[in-house]
Formats: sequence, C-alpha cells, structure tokens
Amino acid sequence: MRVLFMFLDGVGLGVDDPIINPLARAHMPHLHRLLGGQKMLAASAPYNGPRASLRAIDANLGVSGLPQSATGQAVLLTGINIPAALGYHYGPKPNRETAAFLQEGGIFGELTRAGKRAALLDAYPPGYFHGINSGKRMYSSIPLAVTQAGLPLFTLEELIAGRAISADFTGQGFRERMGHVGVPALTPEQAGARLARLSEGYDFAFFEYWLSDYAGHGQDMDAAVALLEVADLVLGGLLEAWKDDEGLVVLTSDHGNLEDLSTRRHTDNPVPLLLIGNKKARRLFDGVLDLAGVAPAIKKTILGEDQRP
Repeated sequence: MRVLFMFLDGVGLGVDDPIINPLARAHMPHLHRLLGGQKMLAASAPYNGPRASLRAIDANLGVSGLPQSATGQAVLLTGINIPAALGYHYGPKPNRETAAFLQEGGIFGELTRAGKRAALLDAYPPGYFHGINSGKRMYSSIPLAVTQAGLPLFTLEELIAGRAISADFTGQGFRERMGHVGVPALTPEQAGARLARLSEGYDFAFFEYWLSDYAGHGQDMDAAVALLEVADLVLGGLLEAWKDDEGLVVLTSDHGNLEDLSTRRHTDNPVPLLLIGNKKARRLFDGVLDLAGVAPAIKKTILGEDQRP
C-alpha cells in the first residue's frame, strides 16, 4: 500500500468562529464533502466517512510551551517524542539536538533501507541550494531528513520536466517572484492531479506546504481564506485522480497556527489527521493519538507489519 503524505505546516483544529478561524470561513467544497458536509474544525473530529476519516491528534506531546516546527516535524518523521526527550519544543529550524534524531533520515531512511521508494515531491529553486551550500541557510527538518536518507532534493529542472511540484502548487512563485519563466503554469486542479500521478512512482511520497504557516503568522484573514480555497481546488484535482484501492493520503500538521488568527503565535490546539482512501489502511491509524503515532502507522501501512519507534 502506497502513501502520499500531505504536510500542511501550522494548521490546527480550531473553533467554529469565522472571525478568527479561516477554516470556518473559507469555501472548501471538496474538503467539506469528504467530511460529510462538515468544516475541518475541532468539533468535527472524530469523523469516519465513506472515503475519509478525520482525527484530532495532540501536538503538545506532554511538554510545556507551544509546539514548534523543528521538533514537531521531526516527531512526524521519526515517531519519537523528541520534545519529551529534550525537555522542550524547538523551532523553526532544527538545532543540533533535534537534528541528531534525523541523522538516519527518519521515515525516508527507514523505508529506503527496506527497499521502498521514497521522495519529497517539492521542487527547490537554485537560490535555495546556493544558500545551503554557502552556509547562509539551514535545512528545516523535512529536507534535512531527506538528504540524511541519501535522497535528492528536486530542482528547478525537475519542476519544469513535470517530475516535481512547486511548494505553492501552481508554480506562480517560481515564475513571478523568482523569474523562472520556463516553469509551466498549473491550475490548482492540475497540481492536484500531478500530486496523484507523481505519487504513483513511489511507495512513500511527501509534499510539504509551508505557506499555511506563513499565513497564520501574517494574521491576514483574506489571504488565509484565499490560500485555503486554492488548496481545496488542489484537493479536488487530487481526489479525482486518486485510486482509493491502491493507496492512502495522510494529511496532518506539526502545530496549530492558521486556525486562530487572533494571535501571531502558534497554538496548543490539536492538529488534524485526515486520512483519505483505502478503508483498511485508514483503520491502521485508529490508535494514533498524537504526532508520535503517525510515522509508525505509515510504516505499518507500507510495510505491512507492526512498526514501533
């Protein structure tokens, strides 16, 4: 069974208040249809439907302070309660202590060593690699795990060739902000279909969407709603192309943020665990209560055996 992991940075399950929560305001018909007409809110979980399940999972992990990106992402990639091991949450980029948990590549490394094909589908621009190579930029937890697993990060050339996807789905940022005019313009629906097609070449495909966290910190309701409505169109394209009997879409986050625009800070809200596709595979996640349970359930889905951190 293959898995497409859709990682949405900084998206929690909040209250049904359109004044502060763009998930309560945005028009997201594809997501709402998956959830039996419900919005993706704290009150909507748990939900089990014909094609999707929604659970609320804990991102705090028994550690005081607000959850942070570096440790939260590292937990999702390893299945280890890293904040509990360190005694603190940390982010946005991993410090040396957090990075040590990713030195073998997390789930990317484990699956690769088991003979499975794994990839991060995001394409990175030339400036990103220049920043890394010059020491002016640090890897965040996800690309760090990928490179530690010995896997490549996809480039501009692979994006143009259709073998990767832009972090904003459509490639607009590559074309308009960075001047890479050769990047094809995708509609959101086409981007969703590309995600489905690319994932067919891997046992484990991962896509990182970090604009949601930026929108949360920006506290711009109109921008956040627009971003979510584009993401829903992407979901529509993905759902139309996705073959439920062949795989599972796992969508989750590292911490809350976007769901409460009354604050620029992260929140202690639970995060969504949205599972789309194969019903038998969805049941493997029934016991997942927090971020640390996600990676073991994914490995069990792909490898067909009990996997514990």
